Amino acid sequence: MVLSVGVVAHDRRKREMADWLEKHKDAFANMRIFATGTTGRVLQERFTELDVQPLKSGPFGGDQQLGSMIAHGELQAMFFFTDPMTPQPHDVDVRALIRLANMYEVPIACNQSTADLLISNPKFEEICEQYRDHSPEQVFADYSNRQV
Repeated sequence: MVLSVGVVAHDRRKREMADWLEKHKDAFANMRIFATGTTGRVLQERFTELDVQPLKSGPFGGDQQLGSMIAHGELQAMFFFTDPMTPQPHDVDVRALIRLANMYEVPIACNQSTADLLISNPKFEEICEQYRDHSPEQVFADYSNRQV
C-alpha cells in the first residue's frame, strides 16, 4: 500500500526542507506527499516527479487538514521542520497537530537529524503500516470511560 506522508516547514525552514527532500527523493518516489500551503508549492515546483498534494496554508487550516488526516488514519508519517525561534500566529494549530501525531503513533520528525533517522530506517514503511489503524481510544480508555 502507498504511504501518505505530511511535509510541513515553517518559512525560515522551507529551503532546508526542500534541500533535505532532494537528498531523499528516491525514498519518496512511491509516497503521496501532503504539504501545507507554500511548502506544497515549493515542493511541486522543485519535484515535478513526486506526488505532492498541496493543502491550505498552515495558518488558514492546513495544519488542521493534516490533523484530520491523522485522526482518520490517512497519514502514516510526518516531516515537520519547525522554527523554534520565530513566534507562529497559529501556534495552537501546530501544537494540536503534533499532539495528534503523538496520540495516533504517527512518526514525526521536527528537524533534519530526526528526519534522517526516520527515512533511512530500513523498517520505516513497516513501522508506518504497523500503526496505520492505531486507536488512541484503546490506549487512553481511562479517558474515554471517565465519569463526568
